[in-house]
Amino acid sequence: MKFNDVFVVDDDKIFHFIIKKLLHNNNINVIPTFFENGLEAIQRLKWKLDKGESQPDLILLDINMPILDGWQFLEEFKTLKKLLNKEIIIYIISSSDNQYDLDKAKDYTNEVTDYYLKPMSGDELKAIFYN
Repeated sequence: MKFNDVFVVDDDKIFHFIIKKLLHNNNINVIPTFFENGLEAIQRLKWKLDKGESQPDLILLDINMPILDGWQFLEEFKTLKKLLNKEIIIYIISSSDNQYDLDKAKDYTNEVTDYYLKPMSGDELKAIFYN
């Protein structure tokens, strides 16, 4: 699948840098838009919807963030996605290997495609972009 517009929702600036490097090193030609919390990303999705602009193709979502965490983002997204004119693919990428989080991700099978643990490898990123 071809992803043109990608949102990375993660408060970790080092992860932003790593994603940029992995994309570049694996010849994945996309320039992601970065958000430091779920609220910023939800606000951008709503803004794009209000303006009639296309939504992102892919969201890489962290769980543990300030203001609006990944779970809260997904709850907001569930409501918002009913208004969207396309499917947005979401992958959780988190440092949490806590069983609670792994189990909770299963509650969002209609929203979340898969769950990856940080640090993410180039092969894992390629699996997202080239499957």
